[in-house]
Amino acid sequence: MCGAVTVHARATDPYLRACHCEMCRRHTSSVFVNITTENDSIVVEGPATVFKSSDWANRGFCGVCGSTLWYATEHDGVRNLSAGLFENAGGAVLKREYFVDSCPQGYALTGDHEKLTRQQTIALFAPDEGDAK
Repeated sequence: MCGAVTVHARATDPYLRACHCEMCRRHTSSVFVNITTENDSIVVEGPATVFKSSDWANRGFCGVCGSTLWYATEHDGVRNLSAGLFENAGGAVLKREYFVDSCPQGYALTGDHEKLTRQQTIALFAPDEGDAK
């Protein structure tokens, strides 16, 4: 938002993913939408700050204005960049939604895309967590 941090990344087949988990909703005040990129192509310049938000993930944000930059998984270091960093969300389409059973009543994302429940999402990203959280 303020321009202090710039992010460059390559995306050969970009698509969008949306997450309704409690942490993403608190971090963004709604749904967190990220765009797929080639992780080894990501270059971040400027005062990016990282917050370890759980045992298995961290979140990046601008150290000046607080704008959301990414959500990253600890086990593999993959950074899921905020779609808002790119003009027109990189021209990508929504292909997957996480924690659909946690989506607030006030909004819903439409379209024909994969919709994963909390249990399905946890099984995908943190199978050791199970029903503990």
